[in-house]
Amino acid sequence: MIRHMPEREFFFYQPSVVVRRGRRRRTKKPRWTFIFIALCTFIFFLNLIYPIWPVFAFTPAKILERPWTFITSIFFHAGIEHLFFNMFALFIFGLYLESRVSTKQFLAIFFIAGFLGNVAYWIAEPYGVIPAVGASGGIYGIMAMLAVLYPGLVVYIGFAPMPIIFAAALWFLLEFTGLFVPSNIAHSAHLAGLIAGVAYGLYIRIQKKKLVFFWEK
Repeated sequence: MIRHMPEREFFFYQPSVVVRRGRRRRTKKPRWTFIFIALCTFIFFLNLIYPIWPVFAFTPAKILERPWTFITSIFFHAGIEHLFFNMFALFIFGLYLESRVSTKQFLAIFFIAGFLGNVAYWIAEPYGVIPAVGASGGIYGIMAMLAVLYPGLVVYIGFAPMPIIFAAALWFLLEFTGLFVPSNIAHSAHLAGLIAGVAYGLYIRIQKKKLVFFWEK
């Protein structure tokens, strides 16, 4: 999530590749990942023609007037780089998770993490007037849920491969540190997304005991 409409945002710590590791599992064809990507892309270019983002972006100081922005802001992005890197991460991680959990679970983590991301930004800056947009909260929720359910997945941070469980810990550390560094990024929203993903992933592991960590195999 980004806190205003700048020209660019760097998402430099996102992994560029995900590699499958472990036994083959039955999967299903993903659908909602592509729908979210198409919707975010369509809204981005529509907004270039008709600037409607002020009505749908999340602004803490105006939330009582515009409560729908808890959800609508998820589908707006601040610039082409913001859109590209978020959609790239959603494509990589969303496809993998959606094909391995139920549709209800996938939709739940995306919207719950995105919603809680906005709630976290609201709590951090209750009278803030800087609008926030982006699907980052939901995407961080997806990544964290993957880290809990399939910690043996290997991702690349730059050129360094590591299990996604360790990458998630690194992302958490980076976002937590970012809280104390002035920037245009709502790090509190990212942290909330990560926490939501971990919590939901643990809940599913409790319900589905066959989903075990790689060191339990």
